[in-house]
Amino acid sequence: MKIKICGMREAGNLWAVADLSPDLLGFIFYEKSLRYMRETLDPEQVRSLPPSIAKVGVFVDASLAEVQATACAYTLDYVQLHGHESPAYCQQAHTSGLRIIKAFAVGETFDFASLADYEASCDFFLFDTKGALPGGNGTAFDWQILAGYTGTTPFLLSGGLGPDNLNALLDFHHPQLYGFDFNSHLETAPGLKDVAATRTLLQRLHQAAS
Repeated sequence: MKIKICGMREAGNLWAVADLSPDLLGFIFYEKSLRYMRETLDPEQVRSLPPSIAKVGVFVDASLAEVQATACAYTLDYVQLHGHESPAYCQQAHTSGLRIIKAFAVGETFDFASLADYEASCDFFLFDTKGALPGGNGTAFDWQILAGYTGTTPFLLSGGLGPDNLNALLDFHHPQLYGFDFNSHLETAPGLKDVAATRTLLQRLHQAAS
């Protein structure tokens, strides 16, 4: 099971979390986010992360030119599209060589059939909680809704994940579940991860996996 820690924005904190060897680290390039990182992390700091950690850039309805330029500058391994990006946009991005994680806000009435048009162009989906913000709402949704997802694209589970619901998380299973995406519930402030809590959580996840 892969582990993604998202919303990194402080250099010292970034390296402390990187030393714990998560599988993916996420960086938010959406200016309205409290975890917007362009002003606190320069490209070289992100590029110098160990190659074993995949770098994920998070965008919300950005132009394809902006996404491509940012992916190049920061040597991103994936771009996570967290807005209303269309299947055509994702196909264009995929054709240009980008590896794509497409996020969807899931609620009780979510139409999983709508994902079919994204399957060919996306490496992963990310299922997050439907809320007022594009992401980072800090609450979990009813994961049993995902029984309605019968597609073939693997997904990351997101939305309010952390130490408080870790036991329930470990009990959740789905044939396409690829990993877990953690953010606000590991923080002492927006963009600042609690390193000790993150270490404990990673240890428990690795123990469960083994």
